[in-house]
Amino acid sequence: MSRELTDNFIVVDTEGKHLLREIAIVNSQGQLIYEAFAQEGQNDSGIKLNCKPLKEIIADFVGIASSNLIICHNANHDRQVLKNTFKKVGIDWQPFKFKCSLVLAQNTFPGLLSYSLEYLSKQLTLKVKQKYFHPLHAHAARYDAEFTYQLYRKIMEQQSLADLKNKPNPFASSRVDTPFQTHPDLKSIYQGEFERVKSVINDIKYDHNHQSKGVVIIGEPGSGKTHLIMRLAQELLKINRLLFIRCPNNPATVLYHIYSRILESFIQEVPATGYTQLEHLLAHSFVKLISRSTIIKLTQKDREIQETVRENPLNLYKKLEVWGAERKREIWDLIKRRISEWWLYEYGAVGYSLEILTGIIQFCRYTDPKRKQLVSRWLAAEELSENDIQKIGLENWTDEISKEEFSLQAISVFSKLSLLDEPLIIVFDQLESLSYEHRQKLLLNFGEAVKEIFTHVPNSLIILNLFPDRWKQFQQVFDGAVIGRISQQQIYLKSPSPEQIKGIIKVKLEAVGITLSVDSLFSPEDLEDILHQNSIRKVLNRAAEYYNYKIRNIPVSNFIEDEANDSSYSSPLEERLEKLEQDFSEFKTQFKEIVQEIIESNLQGLESNLQSLNLKVENLTSKPSPPGGDDDEVIITPPPPPPPSTESQKIIEYLRKQKELLEEKYTTTIQFISDNDDLGKLLFISEAFQPMLSFEIEQLNLGKRKIPEHLVINKSNPSICIGFLQVDGVAFTARISNFNELVNSNKNIKFILWRDVKKPSINGKVGKEQIAILNNFVNGEFRLMEKEDRINFELIYQLIMDIENKDFEVSLEEALKTVQEEMSHSWIIQLLTSITDN
Repeated sequence: MSRELTDNFIVVDTEGKHLLREIAIVNSQGQLIYEAFAQEGQNDSGIKLNCKPLKEIIADFVGIASSNLIICHNANHDRQVLKNTFKKVGIDWQPFKFKCSLVLAQNTFPGLLSYSLEYLSKQLTLKVKQKYFHPLHAHAARYDAEFTYQLYRKIMEQQSLADLKNKPNPFASSRVDTPFQTHPDLKSIYQGEFERVKSVINDIKYDHNHQSKGVVIIGEPGSGKTHLIMRLAQELLKINRLLFIRCPNNPATVLYHIYSRILESFIQEVPATGYTQLEHLLAHSFVKLISRSTIIKLTQKDREIQETVRENPLNLYKKLEVWGAERKREIWDLIKRRISEWWLYEYGAVGYSLEILTGIIQFCRYTDPKRKQLVSRWLAAEELSENDIQKIGLENWTDEISKEEFSLQAISVFSKLSLLDEPLIIVFDQLESLSYEHRQKLLLNFGEAVKEIFTHVPNSLIILNLFPDRWKQFQQVFDGAVIGRISQQQIYLKSPSPEQIKGIIKVKLEAVGITLSVDSLFSPEDLEDILHQNSIRKVLNRAAEYYNYKIRNIPVSNFIEDEANDSSYSSPLEERLEKLEQDFSEFKTQFKEIVQEIIESNLQGLESNLQSLNLKVENLTSKPSPPGGDDDEVIITPPPPPPPSTESQKIIEYLRKQKELLEEKYTTTIQFISDNDDLGKLLFISEAFQPMLSFEIEQLNLGKRKIPEHLVINKSNPSICIGFLQVDGVAFTARISNFNELVNSNKNIKFILWRDVKKPSINGKVGKEQIAILNNFVNGEFRLMEKEDRINFELIYQLIMDIENKDFEVSLEEALKTVQEEMSHSWIIQLLTSITDN
């Protein structure tokens, strides 16, 4: 039999030494389904209900038990009593299948003093109808059967818990990092809010002007804002394109940051299709273009394509894969021509739009991942090497291009192309880092960027996920026109009910194949603490700790919730302190009564009073035991849990898990690495460490000449300048040459220039010479950012962002101290600490 409870068992208890005197049967749901007393065993003390002849009782037993596993406590005895009774009434014994809860208990709970039903019931604090086992009621078939049922459930649950050691903690992942992830989802939570978001998409779709609209989703940390967007992605990703943007980090390049994240979202694969969001957008748009446009006179090839994609627009790619190279080229040239004709007719040849459209088509045209990656970099406005640009047949960008202007135009192109498809869903998340006073410029520039997007980007639902206090701040800072557009719908996520929370826990358990009920896995006290948490994420984090304690004996941490903004909230610790104060007050009152009684007795009749006083003292000092315990029975309480885990251990575990995710992402996803983005990350990291390490941050300049993005960390000699140079071609040569001039003229500064190893190698003669010059300076060094360097850099940045966004609720100072200890080998920690150690 499986260790999990099944429906095909009954619990049986018989009373009688040789022949059956009474019997009770409890079903798998704990309900008494049969009780009978043998007429042959009754005396004249009174008539009992359910008295029956033994033969009738045995016949009833056969009808109930023949198809069920029979659970008994001391099954050998019950089986023998039944066998004897079968023989007595002349009914043949059947091969019933028995299982003994006494033997199971010996295997499951070894080393106990006794395995009697009474002892086990008290030891395991079993209850029937909210009452503990009482020896006065023992050896009645019904009473013993009901407690045997509870014992069997406890044994099965304990064995199931042992099996769970080989399963992952179902609550280990308590947050959704991006909507492209898959997490268990209880659809009944926030379903009304979800439908409201979808209704806005339909409003945009059927609006004649396809004007973009805004939705603000407002909820406390861990309330499920990003989870709601994940649900949106899971339901709509095959229809709509969902673009996910995290908080920008550089005031000078907010639009480029937004566009880069949009591009990363577009090259995400739509589950179960094998094609990216960008490929979906082009296929659906082109199919609708040739099906509906009145400006295009269709040719035979157009009609062939129409027939090919009639059932599924993605057949555009599937059929092309099997066609010959010449025909494939002809079809792609036709697609490019048709889309260009439509664009020129609708919007004209303005700015970079036609080039961007060509890049989109080239990305979808190639099946070679390396060429797709080159086109992705080109779409990100990167200047490619001559060799790389020739491989993809596009015109190269120059270093003079304004990436902010380019980014806005590119986002606009995607949105206008979506007019032939479905509205875009643009989501801004993790924006809490904008709230800091020293990032006021970043916040204002973000507001301006959102305003520009609403002005120039049609056919889009723009969602901002915000905390309530952050939304209030944005309303005070942003332009009124911006607030009016982004808050056309305000959706507040309220805390789910305790029953809904239990439903979430149940869904999490089922997702990893755990069939135990929530009430079986967690004790009432555990559940009270778990459900007491004030957000879904905190509930899951707390459940994860209790799960680890039950299954792996990992300590449960003690913590005090910071609820300064909610005076009605009281933590479990506060409640316990209040209870202790109340108990102590009662103790003082009773103790005073005892002392007063001694004084008033004036030592008269002391002996007669001692018994009364002793009883009062016992009442003060004794611990309550379960009702029904007798004076001779010792109730063995479980040992106290191990000491709580520290915040440092929590941070170390976070670093371990996040590093695993970053390592996977490093090899499986295309990331757009830019000087400005790396500079923003370095700035965030430096600002976080600045109060602890006491250094200054500044930047250098070389007149109007362009130099690599950099920061100077300054406390003593030598200061350190950390720069990034991820560009290619002529731009690389010019900027490193200027950088070398700075190195030569600032001998008191140690210069380090980073270039990511994923970027193309510098093969040009002049570029190589400039790298050699930099390395020949005593105070200069050119470094390639290898995989470990990149992951450690991203990991520390992610930690700071998660703490600022309350996705990981620990002290920032404690986190940075732990990082210094655990990641002392990483380049960023070595550089920051080297400055402060001098």
